[in-house]
Amino acid sequence: MLDTFKSIFKVEELRKRILFTCAILVVYRIGGHIPTPGIDGSVLAAALSTNSIFGLLDLFAGGAFAKATIFALGIMPYISASIMLQLLGAVVPYLQRLQREGEEGRRKITQYTRYLTVAIAAMQGWATAGFLTTINLNGIPAVHMDTSGFIPLTVLTFTCGCIFIMWLGEQITEKGIGNGISLIIFIGIIARFPDAVWEEAQMVWYGSRSFMLEVVMVAMMVLVIAAVILVTRAQRKVPVQYPRRVVGRKVFGGAATHLPLSVNSAGVIPIIFAQSIMFLPSTVAQLFPNTDWMQNLVAVWLAPGGLWYSVIYGMIIIFFGYFYTAIVFNPMEIADNMRRNGGYIPGIRPGRNTSEYIERILTRITLPGAIFFAMIAILPWILISRANVNFFFGGTGLLIVVGVALDTLQQIESHLLMRHYDGFMKKGKIRGRSM
Repeated sequence: MLDTFKSIFKVEELRKRILFTCAILVVYRIGGHIPTPGIDGSVLAAALSTNSIFGLLDLFAGGAFAKATIFALGIMPYISASIMLQLLGAVVPYLQRLQREGEEGRRKITQYTRYLTVAIAAMQGWATAGFLTTINLNGIPAVHMDTSGFIPLTVLTFTCGCIFIMWLGEQITEKGIGNGISLIIFIGIIARFPDAVWEEAQMVWYGSRSFMLEVVMVAMMVLVIAAVILVTRAQRKVPVQYPRRVVGRKVFGGAATHLPLSVNSAGVIPIIFAQSIMFLPSTVAQLFPNTDWMQNLVAVWLAPGGLWYSVIYGMIIIFFGYFYTAIVFNPMEIADNMRRNGGYIPGIRPGRNTSEYIERILTRITLPGAIFFAMIAILPWILISRANVNFFFGGTGLLIVVGVALDTLQQIESHLLMRHYDGFMKKGKIRGRSM
């Protein structure tokens, strides 16, 4: 492992990408500590400490929401815009044409996503600003500015902060390593890890929780992480045969290989998308603070850990597991490529039959993977409510941290393997080859 880390800095391009990514993430963390004018952060943090839905939003914002910093909205408006356009892309012919136009079409969709992000961020900023003006703790208001000036200033600040985060994520994806948006969420969750560990240690030290219970919870965390890694990397290998071809005196093909179908082709995207949708009711409720039935809906029926919240959250995860897999994996395209190169699956006719066979297998292996991740995301809420577990140790946070870490390591590994170095997932020593 140590040799692998040394290899990273031997590859100039990889070294630059990693350092660039780290620099962008540092900028993001600095912005997460710049306060929004007119807000008493201590009053806000105390008022939100008992609200689980806002605690979850604060988790995705890297702690910026509870502090009401310029990055309080986090990256969730951008994710919401991406969800809307991807769902519309399945039914709107114009967006379908753009998706098939290659790079130029993707640029236009990205541009539309940015415009929609601005609109969603402004709406959420307005709702959040209005919500902040209603917070009052023991007679001390969270906002100490005139409402007429505070709301437009806060909307502008939150919207600009969200757009800047979006730009940072795009820079990481383009010039750094890993998926920029996922890494921004990842670093926000990781940043809370030291405080979470310290709080757990204090609870054990002062007797609020027994030492054996803490050991059991740590063991459960390790088992959950191991299970997530196992399922994330699990594959169904479909055998593929390529016939021999003789061109002159050279022989091509004749090899037996396989098509790897991942149990979790969508990665952590379904978790992030599902959580973004679950934030929608609370956002709408902020727009109508005096509507009792809507406040009751969010506080009681859709409270994290509740029955309806868990059922809806789990179903959305399963839906996006299938939906995003359909976006990133096209069985017909794979079948056509195999047929053009003379490849075939033993016992299956090339073309349409091969496409249907691959799609049938993908459907079967995606379901248990999606159900597994839904269970991991939901069940830890029981521990949170019954055993008073620190919020950081929720299933959603663990799934995102493990998933993003694995995805980033795989990208680093691919760079190393292209330069003839062993990656993190391989055993053995570096086959040192001078660059």
